[in-house]
Amino acid sequence: MPGTLYIVATPIGNLGDLTFRAAKVLAEVAAIACEDTRQTVKLLHHYGIQTPTTSLHEHNERQKLDHLLDRVEAGESVALVSDAGTPLISDPGFPLVREACRRGINVVPIPGASALTTALCASGLPTDAFYFGGFLPPKSGARRRTLDHLATLDATLIFYEAPHRIRETLADIAAAMPHRPVVVARELTKLHEEFAVGAAADLAKSVTERGEITLLIGKAERGAEPPPAEEDLKRDYQALITAGHAPSAAAKQIAQRYGLTKREAYKLGL
Repeated sequence: MPGTLYIVATPIGNLGDLTFRAAKVLAEVAAIACEDTRQTVKLLHHYGIQTPTTSLHEHNERQKLDHLLDRVEAGESVALVSDAGTPLISDPGFPLVREACRRGINVVPIPGASALTTALCASGLPTDAFYFGGFLPPKSGARRRTLDHLATLDATLIFYEAPHRIRETLADIAAAMPHRPVVVARELTKLHEEFAVGAAADLAKSVTERGEITLLIGKAERGAEPPPAEEDLKRDYQALITAGHAPSAAAKQIAQRYGLTKREAYKLGL
């Protein structure tokens, strides 16, 4: 009888956050496929689990997935974990799970910690609708285009960000969504856990550039934004033209960003 592929969530910082069910599964499977065996071994040692581990990361996943799934089809059960949190969420594992589903292998999720939901529930931002975008593009131009595209989305926006890029990213948010509240959640569940709340422009000057960061952008508060100054509109429009946008596309983005009608955009000469 075929075995099972378990997708096991692990702690994002505090080792005490591993669930009882996850610990039981990790102790009973034939092997654990890890993003980094060195990281997973620390967790296994903490819980006295001696299950063999094997590496499965973005550079070797396609080469190793057939071997792992062959073992499952032969009757063994295998667990997939990432370094922290829920596998596949901005972590390796998708090709393995997709192929397992294609082969008809039993795939069982073992839920647990995830940085995006951990940050969201304590952020004070709306939770009724949210969008998770993984990591924003590392280059400012592509990042601004992504933020401009999301500026009209009526949802809390959630991203992961590298500490060395957080100030640049906040500056781009300040330009694209100047009136939306921002939360920088840092080192979640760890000793120096921090939630920094404020305007993106202010946070860009004061945020700590260390640790694991989850970045949240709240919904625009309806009726709370002051009317935009004409010079601000034209400056932002010109910035889009300079970045390579066609005039019609730039005008459309400015209209969406500031809530203008098409007629109002034309009257401003956009």
